[in-house]
Amino acid sequence: MALPDTLLLLLAALIVEAVIGYPLRLYALIGHPVTWLGALISQIDRGLNREDAGFAARKAAGIVALVILLAVTLAAALALTTLCRALGPLGLLPLALLGSTLLAQRSLFEHVAAVAEGLERGGLVEGRKVVAMIVGRNPESLDEAGVSRAAIESLSENFSDGVVAPAFWLGVAGLPGIALYKAINTADSMIGHRTPRHLAFGWASARLDDLVNLPASRLTALLLIAAAAFDREADADAAWRAVRRDAGHHKSPNAGWPEAAMAGALGLRLAGPRIYGEVVVEDGWMGDGRAVATAADIRHALRLYRRACGLLWGLAGLGAALVWAA
Repeated sequence: MALPDTLLLLLAALIVEAVIGYPLRLYALIGHPVTWLGALISQIDRGLNREDAGFAARKAAGIVALVILLAVTLAAALALTTLCRALGPLGLLPLALLGSTLLAQRSLFEHVAAVAEGLERGGLVEGRKVVAMIVGRNPESLDEAGVSRAAIESLSENFSDGVVAPAFWLGVAGLPGIALYKAINTADSMIGHRTPRHLAFGWASARLDDLVNLPASRLTALLLIAAAAFDREADADAAWRAVRRDAGHHKSPNAGWPEAAMAGALGLRLAGPRIYGEVVVEDGWMGDGRAVATAADIRHALRLYRRACGLLWGLAGLGAALVWAA
């Protein structure tokens, strides 16, 4: 697909996903593309990741596993694109529906909003219960401020890798682009961890995920800074300063960018030391504001998120119009 077509497809997919999301009945009936990718990754992991092999052999097997995953994903995406394009201009609708399944604007908003609702309705106990559904850290170690920061950090990071990054690759390369991105991202989430089983086998998936998320993490920070400029209660200048000062100090090469932008915009301090299970993970602080966040801060972060999503829509539409005009 030519660039104007992919940008128009991106705009359509963003709108479709925001309006209808991924219906629960459809999920119950056939699952979700990410669960299909997860099943394939699990099968490849079981088949190729031999625990009796040496580090180098398992690292090579992980590279082979990634190639297999990407080849299967690309073949399926190209086949679906060909079928849809055979419909002519009408093919945009099924392509947009397919692309929308790999975006997470609506579901991300709903999951994070549920944390604010839990804190407001049931206090710390309910807040811990709900936030445990979206973060990996030990919820029992979190007070109300910790629950609120965790929700805002999850919103910031997942805005990048659940919305902006798949949108970026959809705009660049159509359905194959977004499908390949989700395959890489899902592989990283499943086998990219530094556990004894996956330290070597998941090396290629983790490194490639860092690479494909690099442009979107920077774009996400810019979108949040721009969104803050349209919010009288947010501070766009502080968001810009936090990104420049703090983003590079995050353990992740990408997560620090949106987290620093959100922290600066809201006058908060995010990231820092966190507890996963019984393990304390040391990390740099994003932002230099207050550490005591509340449910009201989650609500404010969600307002910025919605504005930033609107700006992303605008970029897609403007990009398509400019490329067509040229």
